[in-house]
Amino acid sequence: MRRTRVSDVMTSPVVTVSPETGFKEIVVRLRERGISAVPVVEPAGRVVGVVSEADLLLKEERAGTEPRWRFFRRSDGKAAGTTAAELMTAPAITVEPQAPIWEAARLMHHHGVKRLPVVNEAGQLVGIVSRCDLLSVFVRDDEEIRRQIVEDLILRTLLLDPQPVQVEVHDGVVRLAGQVDRRSDAQLIERMTRQVDGVVEVRSQLTYRFDDTELRPAGPRPPMLWRMR
Repeated sequence: MRRTRVSDVMTSPVVTVSPETGFKEIVVRLRERGISAVPVVEPAGRVVGVVSEADLLLKEERAGTEPRWRFFRRSDGKAAGTTAAELMTAPAITVEPQAPIWEAARLMHHHGVKRLPVVNEAGQLVGIVSRCDLLSVFVRDDEEIRRQIVEDLILRTLLLDPQPVQVEVHDGVVRLAGQVDRRSDAQLIERMTRQVDGVVEVRSQLTYRFDDTELRPAGPRPPMLWRMR
């Protein structure tokens, strides 16, 4: 069962700047394209950093700060910058195009960023992915989600008969009902349904005929004791 990857939702081509691009030119590109950040890319295509509106606003904040207090500001050096190389946040947090979107979401949350440059194995920029891009999977049609659960997940991936399982999807919330042979099957269906793109929540009422999770493999046999005669 294929899950959505970063390459499926990323934006490409990407608006970029070079390390030498000046402050005002960066502002112009952000305003013209309606974006809030731009990757800083070397001539070979390698991403070296990202300049965001937050980085640029440090200039405005610095202008309103009295000189005697600037000694205590760690960001004052960046606020004095005039080029992308001096203004950017580096190193850039990046993600590969084949990464699942949950990995991109985890990186954004962990590092507190709103977008990630997408780079190939050589570190060259191939796209950019934003929080909004990652949320796009939740606009999937309910019937499309249901079809994937029944046909791709239960039938083709788990190789189970989908007939005993009732699957209903409403606004991304999946309700599972019916009876399967084994408890492990019911647990697996529920767990993997949560991984289907566009699923908001899973409410399972699946029952089972046989609890195979209580079976335990036999332990090692005790050593055979031979009597000497």
